[in-house]
Amino acid sequence: GRDAAKGLRCLSQLLAGVSALLAVMSFLRSFPPPGSAEGLRQQQPDTEAVLNGKGLGTGTLYIAESRLSWLDGSGLGFSLEHPAISLHAVSRDLNAYPREHLYVMVNAKFGEESKESVANEEEEDSDDDIEPISEFRFVPRHKSALEAMFIAMCKCQALHPDPEDEDSDDYDGDEYDVEAHEQGQRDIPPPSL
Repeated sequence: GRDAAKGLRCLSQLLAGVSALLAVMSFLRSFPPPGSAEGLRQQQPDTEAVLNGKGLGTGTLYIAESRLSWLDGSGLGFSLEHPAISLHAVSRDLNAYPREHLYVMVNAKFGEESKESVANEEEEDSDDDIEPISEFRFVPRHKSALEAMFIAMCKCQALHPDPEDEDSDDYDGDEYDVEAHEQGQRDIPPPSL
């Protein structure tokens, strides 16, 4: 009775875990690594890739002007386009993850596109403003490489500014002058009732 139900529950959880891992692994593909033609800025061998908490293995991270790519020893990997990357940082918080790493947040879901997840999204009250997010962690063998990885990411990301971050065309980089703005607001007569 109870033991059988408990066993079925464990088996069900195990199968769900295996299914999720296979879904994550299915987005890996074979492609040539970026080279100098794509503006390769940093090549970091012996780097572990982790997607949403699931290890993808150890391979080489390529930080290029065109894209961020990771390939394992067999030549399978993935690429992230810079405009899809919403955040990158060096994470030294060992409570968040046991090793220091390059953290990259991407505005997309990877490896979780199953019929079941689509059905669940339709059933839930979804907020259209919420974008899908995936979290990548790139853990080099030697944490001393993190600074160079971060600098390369910064340089490449700067080549792909987010058009939504530009408030207006006439912004020239100066600080916003609140007093001048408020001064202009005072000159407007109050609405008549």
